[in-house]
Amino acid sequence: MHDQLASLYPQHLSTLRDRADQALALGGFDHLVIAAGMPGLKFLDDLHYPYAVNPHFKHWLPLTHAPGSWLVHTPGSRPKLVFLQPRDYWHVVPDAPSGYWVDAFDIAIVRTPQEALAQLPRGRCAVIGEPCPTIAGIEFNNPPAVLDYLHYHRSYKTPYELALMREASRIGTRAHRAAEQAFRAGESELGIHQAYLAAAGQIDAELPYASIVALNEHGAVLHYTDFTRRPPQPARSLLIDAGASAGGYASDITRTHAAAGADEFQALIDSVDVAQQGFAARVRAGQSYPELHVHAHHVLAGVLREHGFLRMSAESAVASGVTAAFFPHGLGHPIGLQVHDVAGFQQSERGGTIARPDGHPYLRMTRTLEPSMVVTIEPGLYFIDMLLRELRDKPFADEIDWARVEHFRQFGGIRIEDDVVCTAGAPENLTRDAFAAT
Repeated sequence: MHDQLASLYPQHLSTLRDRADQALALGGFDHLVIAAGMPGLKFLDDLHYPYAVNPHFKHWLPLTHAPGSWLVHTPGSRPKLVFLQPRDYWHVVPDAPSGYWVDAFDIAIVRTPQEALAQLPRGRCAVIGEPCPTIAGIEFNNPPAVLDYLHYHRSYKTPYELALMREASRIGTRAHRAAEQAFRAGESELGIHQAYLAAAGQIDAELPYASIVALNEHGAVLHYTDFTRRPPQPARSLLIDAGASAGGYASDITRTHAAAGADEFQALIDSVDVAQQGFAARVRAGQSYPELHVHAHHVLAGVLREHGFLRMSAESAVASGVTAAFFPHGLGHPIGLQVHDVAGFQQSERGGTIARPDGHPYLRMTRTLEPSMVVTIEPGLYFIDMLLRELRDKPFADEIDWARVEHFRQFGGIRIEDDVVCTAGAPENLTRDAFAAT
């Protein structure tokens, strides 16, 4: 892996330098200055929140724990890393930079935040980062023209980035295997989560997002992040949405499992899985993501009919909003340095917004797919009490088999999610490939 990254990194850095040159020219700036950021303090406390590096910083180099450091790009010059290595016996001090990327940078190691600021250029600087009370003496202007350009082009992943995303998928799928085994062994949600962390070799703060580990009815809560300490009796189903990180890049994977003997629920999982693979196969250049999302609603309406939940046509189920009660979120989102990566709605490198289609307020991407974009494909079917109650008062309520819906409430819901690369030809499914290799 190290040799592969070393061979791909120079081209990645060259691409970022070219993009930065264009962004600075658009904004009228001479320097790009990116803060790694600092951990925030909890209110009325002297303890910090878990540190999360600025994604613009880790785009340039695989440093995810370098608080107080800075990156500087000036067109025509080598990029500069100002690396804060404080004198500190309270915390682990970051090791001096090393690895395949260091020779591409001028590196200044400093001991205090003030020394770091003294290393930064003066003049017309585009300073990217979150303002922080402990960083005084510099203006975080986050110029929209610069950010719009950088965010738009961040959608196009370099081969180096794709290599790290494949690794994040391999780590995540390995951990998903362990989580399923823990479920089959009768563990609680907390126990399943701990098995996941152990297999991934990552702590919670290192994961790209808070894991969702939902047994039984908890699968109907889309962002369920509580962990029960005792397993339900019986445990009928597991919905786990959990990813992993590699060099600052994310994987985002969801799988749903039925307990032994829950044959009807397993059959429904299988149908959603077939549908999901069909959607993933459509991740091709020129495909409108909103149109793919609407197509998913029609296919899932067919799944609901096939399994006896609906008696109405797929077209009627979508037009009347019935499918939105069973599938209330978007089909997916961009993914990369962030699990919900930027620019999913962006019209062009100059900014602008592509609106969501009417009736689909939670879709997280409206762009047309192009080669080297990476998106998640995550259809679901859920039995959510609040949304189902709203359907009962509708004129078409008698087109729904409420007894069958009631029977399936005990399983919560189904979501199946893969990370998929749009290429010049057939899509590359990072998740399925990783599962096949584990």
